[in-house]
Amino acid sequence: MAALRRIVRVIGGALVVILLLWGVATAGLYAAMRQPPETFGAIMSRVPGTAMMVLPFRPLWYAARGGNVQVGDRAPDFTLPMLHGDEKVTLSESYRHQPVVLVFGSYT
Repeated sequence: MAALRRIVRVIGGALVVILLLWGVATAGLYAAMRQPPETFGAIMSRVPGTAMMVLPFRPLWYAARGGNVQVGDRAPDFTLPMLHGDEKVTLSESYRHQPVVLVFGSYT
């Protein structure tokens, strides 16, 4: 009976350690997702692929990068580099008098 209690205690302790490690890894992944894309990419390049099978990547991604813009809201102002050249385009300056539709996705 004492041996059974000891086994249960060891297994329980191991489960607690595993849950703590999972929590720390999940919090670290969420913190990485809150970083700029370059930093996030550098961090994720070092994370093994198997980690994505045990960590809640998608819910964390939606929480970290979801933003608060709703359908029908005005787009926040932003500046982006043009595809060709060194020029930049700012939404509020370049498209002040005409409508703009932002489409995110793939056309392939």
